[in-house]
Amino acid sequence: QVQFVESGGGLVQPGGSLRLSCGASGSMFRLYRMGWYRQAPGKQRELVAGIMSGGSTKYADSVKGRFTVSRDNAKNMVYLQMNSLKSEDTAVYYCNRADSDFNPYGYWGQGTQVTVSS
Repeated sequence: QVQFVESGGGLVQPGGSLRLSCGASGSMFRLYRMGWYRQAPGKQRELVAGIMSGGSTKYADSVKGRFTVSRDNAKNMVYLQMNSLKSEDTAVYYCNRADSDFNPYGYWGQGTQVTVSS
């Protein structure tokens, strides 16, 4: 099974930036559609950003213009650059394989906590 390991989270002030990283196991990563998801306390997990194998991207309306998803297939990595962070971005962030609708369907990693607070 493909495994994902997220890193890069932390505590940041409103307006700050973070870059999340996700490493994936396996040799087929370059073919995967990937998504970044987040889950805030008391809320359902939601798609934040997605990237197709060819590099096309998709963003939730709440993060458009602030977040950028990218990937490095040679390194089996996907990234999420988060700028202009807001308190409502506070959540645990996960990466996962995604289907054609960007619904996640792989095994979840441990996630990385992002806390935006002054």
